[in-house]
Order: sequence, then C-alpha cells, then structure tokens
Amino acid sequence: MEFEERIQALAARIREHGEMISNEEMISNEEMTKNALVLPFLQTLGYDPFNPQEVFPEYTADVGVKKGEKVDYAVLLDGKPIMLIECKTCNSNLSQCNASQLQRYFQVTPTARIGVLTDGIQYQFYTDLDRSNLMDERPFMVVNFKTLEESLIPELKKMSKTQFDLEKTLSAASELKYTRAIKKLIVAESQDPSEEFVRHFASQVYSGKLMPSVKEKFTDLVKKALQLYINDAINERLKNAMVAEAIEEEPVEILNGKPQVITTEDEKDAYLIIKAILRQIVSPERVAIRDTLSYCGILLDDNNRKPICRLYFNTSQYYLGIVTDKDKSINKIPIANIDEIYDYAEQLRAIPNFYE
Repeated sequence: MEFEERIQALAARIREHGEMISNEEMISNEEMTKNALVLPFLQTLGYDPFNPQEVFPEYTADVGVKKGEKVDYAVLLDGKPIMLIECKTCNSNLSQCNASQLQRYFQVTPTARIGVLTDGIQYQFYTDLDRSNLMDERPFMVVNFKTLEESLIPELKKMSKTQFDLEKTLSAASELKYTRAIKKLIVAESQDPSEEFVRHFASQVYSGKLMPSVKEKFTDLVKKALQLYINDAINERLKNAMVAEAIEEEPVEILNGKPQVITTEDEKDAYLIIKAILRQIVSPERVAIRDTLSYCGILLDDNNRKPICRLYFNTSQYYLGIVTDKDKSINKIPIANIDEIYDYAEQLRAIPNFYE
C-alpha cells in the first residue's frame, strides 16, 4: 500500500477510535490515546513501536537538577533521538496545553530537532528555526486527522523512517512555517487592510497625498478589489465547469494540443478515501480512477462496466454519485466536503458485490 493510502487509512481509524476514547468514561485515559492512536501513527511512518531501538517509551530527559524527567516517546535513529513526542489525552485543546514540558525535553536533547505535541488526533510539529536548540513558540506544521489536508501528506512522508533526512526536513519546516504565516497575513489583510497595505496599492494608482479621508476611501477600495478578484476567480472556475458539462462525457486528455482534463487535489483525496473504505472488501490495486471532463469516475478493475461511484467536483457544490444497483444507475448526493464520503462507507462497500 502506498504511503498516501496508509495515511488515509490511519485518518479513518483515528476518526473512528477517537470518538470512542473521547467519551465521558474514558476522557482522562491518556494511555488508551497512546496505544490506540499514537502508536499506529508511528507505525504508519514506518517505525516499530515495539522496538526500543526505534521507539523508546518514557525516554529520560533530565533537566538540570530535575532528575527523572521523561518524554512519552523518543524516535531513535542510530541510537540517538531524532524526534520527541509528548502525548495528551484525546481531544485535548492543544492550543491551551502548556508546551513548556516539551520545550525542556527538546533543549536537553540536542540530537532531536523535531518535537511533537499530540492528543492522538492533532499533531503539532515544532523545531528550532528561530534559535538553535530552543524549540520555537509556534509549530511549523499542524496535522489534524479529523480534517486531513492532503497537501500535508508529502510533508509527513519526510518524517517517515525511510525518507527521514534532517536537512530536508528542516528546509521543509522553514518553508511551511513562513508560507502559512504569509497566508494568514493575506487573509487578515483582505478582511481588514492595514494602513501599510492600503498605502502599498494606493501609492501606485493615486498621485496625491494620502490624507485621512483619502486613506479611508482607499481602504474600502482595496477590500472591494480583493473581493472582486476572489469572485472573478470563482466565476471563472464555474464557467469552465459549465462548459465541461456541455461536452460529451468521454475521457479527453488532449484537445487542440492542450490538456483538458485536470484531476484536482480534492478528487485525488476522495479517491484515496474510497480506496481506504473498500480495502476491507477488495484489494486497493483493483480500485482505479478515471477522470473525464464532466466527472471523475472510480472504477473496479479499471473497467467502465464496473463503476463504483462518480465524483462531481466541477462546481462549488460537490456531489458523490453512488451506483445504486446492478443496472448501474447513479444517485447523486450533495456533500459539504470530502470527509462526508465516510458517511456512505457501507453503501460503497456493497457495490463490488454487484460485479463478483
């Protein structure tokens, strides 16, 4: 099974088991969080949690005069810790958890450049980009398995046993940290432009002095211009989708020398989710994806006569088209996001039986 498929399967497991662990009777059961959620996460990354030469539980990290300080897990490479993991109870609010404990462990374990704070569902990854050997205040990456971002799967792969490379990991951490920070700034500026942001654009289109009344006017203009840009981008996507709907529903890869079918990231993500759901019934290798201009088809044995479902993701409203019977009729179901595909797991698992 490919790494992406293993991660999607892990996400499904975490969503299922996380609900059970978080119920009232088990709310303080940190050990169950470790065993049911965190250890499978380490296994998915390729580490053997039952081999103390790879995953050392209750690793001693003495701090100054404080002896016997222990971090929940240390991931080892060549006998030296490369990653420290501090666990909290499932569904803890990690933003309110004090990371000082992990910071202390990090500071006295110089070979470990990655610190992880987790409740088994959300994983916050830290390093020392700001000051060497001092863990940063903010994580460079946050992975939430309830709402898994596909774009973060390649970053997780860099943490795996077979792919781990410290320099590449730190380089990726730096890029993630700053691009996400810039993205947040762009969102904030689009909602409430700062004076510097307004001045940047106003100075390029207005030659007069930026008096208070003019600045107020340009603040509104900048907000409107950003909103117009966003709306235009959305309308262009909708227009392209409507043109595609009007074209015959056949796979077309090249038209007038240009590629016409583009499989989106959401379609790829949904495909991995469906493979993870069906792996209990059929081998993942038998589940294929075939994109067309009007929909993205998921097929059994890559056979058009064995459709499993269709993904209608070319408009702002997503639809999951499920095969309902042997006649291959399609029931189009509106979904708010791709995670809702899990709600139809039983219906999807029944479909391969139509063709066996």
